[in-house]
Amino acid sequence: MAVSTFKRGLRLNTRKHATEGKPVEMVPEPRQVVIPVHQHFGAPNQALVKVGDKVKRGQKIADAVTPGPMTVPVHASISGIVKKIEVRTQSNNTDGVCIIIEKEYPLGEDTAVGSAAGNAVLTDTDFLPPLDPFICTKEDALTRIREAGITGMGGAAFPAHVKFNPPPNKKIDTIIADGAECEPYLTTDEAVMMEKPAALIKGIAIVMKITGVIKAIIGMEDNKAALIPMLEEEIKKAACPGVIEIGLCKTLYPQGGEKMLIKALTGREVPSGGLPMDAGCIVSNVGTLVAIAEAFTLGKPLIDRDLTVSGGACKFPKNIRAPIGTLLTDLPPDFMDIDYPRLRKVLFGGPMMGQAVPAVAIPIQKNTSGIILMTEEETLQDMEGVCIRCGRCIRNCPCRLVPVIMNMNLEADDLDGAIKAGLMDCIECGSCTYMCPARIKLVQRFRVGKQRLRMRQQAAEARKQAAAKAVPHPVHTESVPSKN
Repeated sequence: MAVSTFKRGLRLNTRKHATEGKPVEMVPEPRQVVIPVHQHFGAPNQALVKVGDKVKRGQKIADAVTPGPMTVPVHASISGIVKKIEVRTQSNNTDGVCIIIEKEYPLGEDTAVGSAAGNAVLTDTDFLPPLDPFICTKEDALTRIREAGITGMGGAAFPAHVKFNPPPNKKIDTIIADGAECEPYLTTDEAVMMEKPAALIKGIAIVMKITGVIKAIIGMEDNKAALIPMLEEEIKKAACPGVIEIGLCKTLYPQGGEKMLIKALTGREVPSGGLPMDAGCIVSNVGTLVAIAEAFTLGKPLIDRDLTVSGGACKFPKNIRAPIGTLLTDLPPDFMDIDYPRLRKVLFGGPMMGQAVPAVAIPIQKNTSGIILMTEEETLQDMEGVCIRCGRCIRNCPCRLVPVIMNMNLEADDLDGAIKAGLMDCIECGSCTYMCPARIKLVQRFRVGKQRLRMRQQAAEARKQAAAKAVPHPVHTESVPSKN
């Protein structure tokens, strides 16, 4: 099988050995979960329950005031009682409203969350009824995906029902299942493909049916080539409305990025300022596709999350399946033992694109692909230096941008100049920061630059609305007849 790739990028120490090839272990059912009411890219949610309410696993507990295209509901991941609704720190380092659910009964009496294979008998649930995706209408299928609360599980948390319903003027001919998993430490996607290949293929077939696309590619790096025979066997057995292929790519960071994967597997370029659909593709994480299959066959909302917990300060690195809202600190030491004296940094996500958080007690969310517990030896704590114009950031940028110029413009408070240099095309992969000999935190600066741009756009819109309200309405007066 040919191995494809993209230009530039980084050859990193993958650091996957601690969890590579390990099965997914179901966590002991937690006595409480802390569930953020807003876990997706789009309009905010509000709580649908109040303190004291009894809820069942799978019950909808948060949704938008007016459900729309960019809204995704949130569901209870355990059965119990709503003890608190309060603001907590979340994995994106912002404070947000969370619903705290505690088990009503002693551990083990009411429900079983699941097994490593995900085939548990659940006795106290509020799942959706099963739905045949190959018989129902496209509208019903998209509604099911939304009502199941499914977002992209690769990190962006984009509403899945929106991604699979592109505008009519966008011609889509290829579905790409993203199983590259190029971030160091993370091995969750590999474990999902290894343990649930049938669900993955079914999820792909469902998306092909919804979109009308007859070609799909499972993209993975060549360090996962051992999975190919098993996936090919499942493809042969599946009733699929099209052709599903396997595309092998070089182990190169950031191969799992949508733009890089599209380039490697199809040879197409996503245009500047564009999306994968502008290159005729829809890219979806393999975990998302498995969740879609389970939403139809089991009626199960997205209430559990597979993730990798690793790093030098994790005594038992492993792939785990945990209810959304689980805190690592609530897991027993014989299952998840953390070496706190050596712990120096906690990352949600991978070390290249993940988010550093201030504590371990942060809830697992729908887009939490991993939690990395790093020691001092695993972290860089060098002070920033002065840019020496070496050009390493340019040579290694997979999007062929000029990070040094973007940074210069941001330092000069020239947002427009940074945009012209490619700020909005930056995928924040961290390749430039990794290669910078001056240790300049380029990605963080680009993120702040994008936030400043959004604030400027919001301020301009607010001024526009204020000006529209301030326009005086014409005063109509009756003419007074002249006395002459």
